[in-house]
Amino acid sequence: MSVTNQPRRRDAAATREAILTSAIEAFTRAGYDGAGVREVAAAAGVTAMLVNRYFGSKEQLFAEAVDRSFTAPTVVGADPAELPAKLAAALVARTDPAAGQLSPFLLMLRSANNPRAAEIMREAIGRHVGSRLTGLLTGPDSGERAELVLSVVAGVWLMRSILATPALTAADPGQLDEQLTAVMQVLCRPNPA
Repeated sequence: MSVTNQPRRRDAAATREAILTSAIEAFTRAGYDGAGVREVAAAAGVTAMLVNRYFGSKEQLFAEAVDRSFTAPTVVGADPAELPAKLAAALVARTDPAAGQLSPFLLMLRSANNPRAAEIMREAIGRHVGSRLTGLLTGPDSGERAELVLSVVAGVWLMRSILATPALTAADPGQLDEQLTAVMQVLCRPNPA
């Protein structure tokens, strides 16, 4: 029997991965409301019915796409002693006007206006970057301080990378790093009792 007459081998794991990769790209580009299951399916080379068979619904597909996107650390390191400086340096580098866009941030930004999508993202942030950051902070109110740090990160990302405000895009990276390190030091240290 020739190779061309053999049926194509089915690989459920590869198909699922192709769908998930396509979904991350679609949700990052168009947000939860702008991306459709048919678009995701077409980009993955499958049918919308197959997407639903693997993921159940668009909402479940989005939840897995968000979870995958938020799992890998992007700006939060692992050493509590170096956290403020590492956060600042990573943020300056990742928001540099010449740097590529970060998918998890764009996915969050473009989907936040949908209440259910916002809830899914809030839960994923809490499970991943929020819990990592909270675990690195000592003292009282570590959860609150972690979310303040994430708010600064998101704000700088928005202003410098998406809106490209003149002062932040033209800022000297070394000076911006120093200023952000100082801000992060204040947020990362425990408040006096």
